[in-house]
Amino acid sequence: MLVAATRTRPAARPVPRAAGGTFPERGGGVRPLHPPGLQPLERGREIEAGRGFLRTGLGFETLNLGEFASGFYGDRAENLENQDIMGAFLDKPKMEKHNAQGQGNGLRYGLSSMQGWRVEMEDAHTAVIGLPSGLETWSFFAVYDGHAGSQVAKYCCEHLLDHITNNQDFKGSAGAPSVENVKNGIRTGFLEIDEHMRVMSEKKHGADRSGSTAVGVLISPQHTYFINCGDSRGLLCRNRKVYFFTQDHKPSNPLEKERIQNAGGSVMIQRVNGSLAVSRALGDFDYKCVHGKGPTEQLVSPEPEVHDIERSEEDDQFIILACDGIWDVMGNEELCDFVRSRLEVTDDLEKVCNEVVDTCLYKGSRDNMSVILICFPNAPKVSPEAVKKEEELDKYLESRVEEIIKKQGEGVPDLVHVMRTLASENIPSLPPGGELASKRNVIEAVYNRLNPYKNDDTDIHFV
Repeated sequence: MLVAATRTRPAARPVPRAAGGTFPERGGGVRPLHPPGLQPLERGREIEAGRGFLRTGLGFETLNLGEFASGFYGDRAENLENQDIMGAFLDKPKMEKHNAQGQGNGLRYGLSSMQGWRVEMEDAHTAVIGLPSGLETWSFFAVYDGHAGSQVAKYCCEHLLDHITNNQDFKGSAGAPSVENVKNGIRTGFLEIDEHMRVMSEKKHGADRSGSTAVGVLISPQHTYFINCGDSRGLLCRNRKVYFFTQDHKPSNPLEKERIQNAGGSVMIQRVNGSLAVSRALGDFDYKCVHGKGPTEQLVSPEPEVHDIERSEEDDQFIILACDGIWDVMGNEELCDFVRSRLEVTDDLEKVCNEVVDTCLYKGSRDNMSVILICFPNAPKVSPEAVKKEEELDKYLESRVEEIIKKQGEGVPDLVHVMRTLASENIPSLPPGGELASKRNVIEAVYNRLNPYKNDDTDIHFV
């Protein structure tokens, strides 16, 4: 079940609102869908989960089961040798979306969440414009990516903000909290809510084994505070470029690996003790019971990384918060470019977010997907020239689909054939970052119109 905590304070007083790097694994590129040491699949081949292999439709590629799980099974992969990985996925993706949008404090936001191929929806999110206790000009947004259940993600989306803003470290002395107050208060809030959930879990005799990553931003009139715990990610687009992005907390990262080993654990197949794919998370109390170690010294730490960035009213454009179901198939620069191009053809932020999750599904993401887009006053505006180019592109694709179907002669080619044919062509003006995958809905609509008796089992993604 998708859980959302979205609040907008009435009559929030609008306030005028005000680079790129590389990450060792994903940076500005795409995290591979195959484990290290294996050759990538050819573009266009169907990827399905199976017992120890990838079924591509063009043959089989053998694959270590544990490594395969690291890419597809989710954040937890326990007793993999006795499990059928197919059980983690549906026969068809659930593409119904949860949407919300709002504005205030000089910000506009939209969000979209989709279950996708997963059997359960374990994501949650928070969007609050105007905070209580004298912080009416502040706003808070976060995405939580749950694993092994949705309980922790659900609780955090409803209560994490209160734990942050109500602790003494955040409040500090009288008046607005200082930058250090805020950063310390965020850290304290994470540790407090994690301990609170642990106590609740123990009262239930350890019944809850779920965990959740968290990525968020706390936006004040002067600063943007990026908050990250786990492998969801947030980025800031400033002056048309990726200006900042959070670092993923993976067990193979040197500092994370050192802490895990100091707590008596190990990193196998890029997982904590061969099981958990993230090294920092809320919940996951099975990994937080090493005697003699503090909460931030455990196999899995609930401590967030917090970065404060001074706002630039002239250059700040938008912030993206998303779970790893998005980042698995789109890199930082790709997603930044794609969102910017979409903002030039529509001012509907929900629609932009829907296009992001649809595009990622068609690019091959098998995970739950959630994204929040927060726009500053200087976000890209709708451009008549860009709208015209988009319309021309759609008409061109429609005509090409008709030509491909007519060229087939006897019988109607399946949609996969149409997509592969188009993918082999040099089509101008495709949305940057999204490319042909972002136009799948347009192509499919024309195909269905021309072929109303299509087979409903058509492959959902094509790259």
